[in-house]
Amino acid sequence: MQIQIREIDHVVIRAADLAAMTRFYCDVLGCRVEREDKKLGLVQLRAGRSLVDLAAVGGPLDRDGGTAPSSVAGNMDHLCLRVEPFDGEALTAWLTQMGARPGEVVDRNGAEGIGPSLYLFDPEGNMVELKGPPAR
Repeated sequence: MQIQIREIDHVVIRAADLAAMTRFYCDVLGCRVEREDKKLGLVQLRAGRSLVDLAAVGGPLDRDGGTAPSSVAGNMDHLCLRVEPFDGEALTAWLTQMGARPGEVVDRNGAEGIGPSLYLFDPEGNMVELKGPPAR
């Protein structure tokens, strides 16, 4: 199987100060707020066809945990690659055959809407999400 990457769907950045990060990405870089979920500590910013998700350090989505971002503590949660076609069973089989340990295929929100995705880790421990098309 050959995975076909279409583009980066979204990037998730851990943010110690959501308001300051939102201002920077919107006012300086030209993104716009697409969705905000205060309960989750999440601000989703539109960046062209992609999203930049800002996740509050210590919030419900902060899987990495640990200290706030700094020169010695990471702030990237995961990289999401939009793949097409997306066949969850075939992807899981392929990734497992290649020695990866993919997670469960679950519907998640992305730049184009809610659709199937799965998580796995690269050899250095970076989380990667493979995202399929939105359910229409």
